[in-house]
Amino acid sequence: MTTRTVDALRSGDRGPAVADVCDRLVITGDLPSRFATADRREMLYDGEVEQAVRAFQQRRGLIVDGIVGRATFTILDGARWQLGDRVLRYTPGRFLEGDDVVALQERLAGLGFSVAKVDGIHGPETDAAVRAFQTAVGLVSDGIVGPETMRAFDALRRSVRGGSANALREREHLRQSGPSLAGRTIVLDPGHGGDDPGVIGPDGLTEASVALGIAARIEGRLSAHGANVVFTHTGRTEGGSEEDRAAFANARDADLLLTLHSDHTNGTSGHGVATFFYGHRDHAGWSIIGERFADLMLREVVARTGLTDCRSHAQTWALLRRTRMPAVRLDYGYLTHPGDAALLAQPVVLDRMAEGVVVALQRMYLGDADVGQTGMLRLSDLRRHLEAMVARKASGASSAG
Repeated sequence: MTTRTVDALRSGDRGPAVADVCDRLVITGDLPSRFATADRREMLYDGEVEQAVRAFQQRRGLIVDGIVGRATFTILDGARWQLGDRVLRYTPGRFLEGDDVVALQERLAGLGFSVAKVDGIHGPETDAAVRAFQTAVGLVSDGIVGPETMRAFDALRRSVRGGSANALREREHLRQSGPSLAGRTIVLDPGHGGDDPGVIGPDGLTEASVALGIAARIEGRLSAHGANVVFTHTGRTEGGSEEDRAAFANARDADLLLTLHSDHTNGTSGHGVATFFYGHRDHAGWSIIGERFADLMLREVVARTGLTDCRSHAQTWALLRRTRMPAVRLDYGYLTHPGDAALLAQPVVLDRMAEGVVVALQRMYLGDADVGQTGMLRLSDLRRHLEAMVARKASGASSAG
């Protein structure tokens, strides 16, 4: 089976590229085997194929649109590999992706070798973990996951049971980083920009302008608390693809990435605010910290704005998956809904939303010391609470001395 780069494929398309998609959907069990034996030159992207694509997208946490674009094809192509089917190795600039890489990362994490994130991408962190494992079991540390390394895996049992080793490390990293916002690097990614306005509301309000307005307000509050805030783009430029923006955040060794968007529907029924974090229920790729922040942020924003709670959701979108740090998306309302659009046109609502985002971020870093009531705290309250914590800690250290 060849791997070819495909443009976006959708219902009505025909030809070998559609056949390639069908081959992979047969392997994943979303299409019956007759699709693998049909005439490849005349293979039609019909209703059955579209339903299979939607089922796969739903199961894998992708955007469910029935279209096979770059993101869907990458995950679909990787779904055909099981660990041991091919030799895995790290190649700079051309990372292998697939279910076999997920399985490798889970095994390494379970044995105590940190891979940073179970994301199905064979990057430098996974390569370092492979080499550390090979050294520990007496193999040549070449980073190649071939027959010898697979035999070494098979000879060992998982050393971590009853939970995700990656999640435990993520929690411990957060605990050790301390409660303060000062010194942290936060990447803000306001949706769209440049020549792309995004969703346009009934009164001409654009997704790009609202996202940038919220981001600017978040920046002001974070900067006042000593955080370093970096934007993926300005109002006159675009940030590039999701992969580009993830690489931007990774290059800055950020503590967290927050991306801001409006949602929309063809009619006016959809309304409310939702949050999204990286997670996939079929394997250990689940950001505990991303989930915690997404949940806190949703509750704070809903309590302050009155927007409908559309819940927090795990997804595997490229921007959430490819960042080394926790990444969360806030869909701050529907510009296609008159009520949401009217609220989002008010500067005071954007102020409240930004306050909710930053309060949620500070509460996340407080961890077990967070005793705040949702929607009631202000940043000044949290600052006094933080100062009191530091004073008590210093007093205790002085007494012990």
